[in-house]
Amino acid sequence: MNLVRRGSGVPLIAVHGNGVDHRLLLALDECFVESGDWERIYLDLPGFGETPPIDGAGGLPELARWLVDVIGDLVGERPFALLANSMGGLLARHVVSVLPRQVIGLALIAPAVEPDASLRRLPTFEVLETDAEVMDSLTPSDREEFAGMAVRQDAESWRAFRDHALPGIRAADEAAMVRLSQRYFLEERPEDVFDRFDGPTVIITGRQDHVVGFEDQFALLAHYPRASYVVIDGAGHNVHLEQPAVSEAALRDWARDVVRRHSGSLTHGH
Repeated sequence: MNLVRRGSGVPLIAVHGNGVDHRLLLALDECFVESGDWERIYLDLPGFGETPPIDGAGGLPELARWLVDVIGDLVGERPFALLANSMGGLLARHVVSVLPRQVIGLALIAPAVEPDASLRRLPTFEVLETDAEVMDSLTPSDREEFAGMAVRQDAESWRAFRDHALPGIRAADEAAMVRLSQRYFLEERPEDVFDRFDGPTVIITGRQDHVVGFEDQFALLAHYPRASYVVIDGAGHNVHLEQPAVSEAALRDWARDVVRRHSGSLTHGH
């Protein structure tokens, strides 16, 4: 397994989405340097980045079991928080269903709620701004990847995509992704297992996200009584790369809240 560990303190386990790797969430590392004592653990899921694929089926149920096992190896019975995006949001919610007493906070960025893409409520893909000079400077393959995902096609958005999304896109194991697509479901909806999660939660979505949308995530709120829900205009599926200031402000606030509530519960012996 490939992972990057930074800092020390309460473990924060970062779980990326489909078709990328740990570098997508590494873009947010500075948020957690500033908001508490966190040990940040950025994983490559099997078949992505430098972690080899799972033998056999390699679907979402298998990734979910793999993640729970890996977290057990990494943190034992210590409390930890989760930062997850896209498919990682499905996996993180599964972790809450299995380890509800250990998870002290949950941050979901553009989380997939409905595994079946045909059932998602999605806006039509639209590009809100384009810098022709930037787009013309890209190689055809870079331009194709960027243009297919970015709502803001300017220099700043391209640099973030180039540094944090593109390396993982290039490193993904195509055969593993095909196997994953054939078993892209969870055996149980996580909220059907735990009903409610009382830890600090933040859900950040992009108003123009044509991959997972921003409407399906509303259904989560009933199960997360301490959730803030942020929908950011001018952002697609890579919301934290396209609108970093708003995304990072929400995450810093969440991270401080998790630390405050966790240290408070330790003081009160809960």
